[in-house]
Amino acid sequence: MSKSFLAVLILMSACLAAPVRAQDAAAPFDGELQRLAEILGTLHYLRGICGANEGSKWRNEMQALIDAETPSGDRRARMIAGFNRGYNGFQQTYRTCTPAAAVAIRRYIEEGSKISRDLTARYAN
Repeated sequence: MSKSFLAVLILMSACLAAPVRAQDAAAPFDGELQRLAEILGTLHYLRGICGANEGSKWRNEMQALIDAETPSGDRRARMIAGFNRGYNGFQQTYRTCTPAAAVAIRRYIEEGSKISRDLTARYAN
């Protein structure tokens, strides 16, 4: 399931790489990108404490999303804040991997996959 999420994320990132826009103008999909960034932050933390041995995989996916979207200024800051919010929120709740953390991982992967599919379907050329 994680591989399909990753594939959809990469596809979405490639499709959303848009031509030059006004520097800080909000895109119609910014809310979804911020939620996806939050999910990536959550997965970066939870997969780490649950022994997935993925290193910086989810952080790297976040960086790839930022690179593909090329936001600057406020848009970039909002995406990074979403990632950090996801990471920090679960860091305060979970210190070790629990059954609830494993359920959260599964649900966030499913939600992230859905967001990626929806964005690709709506905004890909």
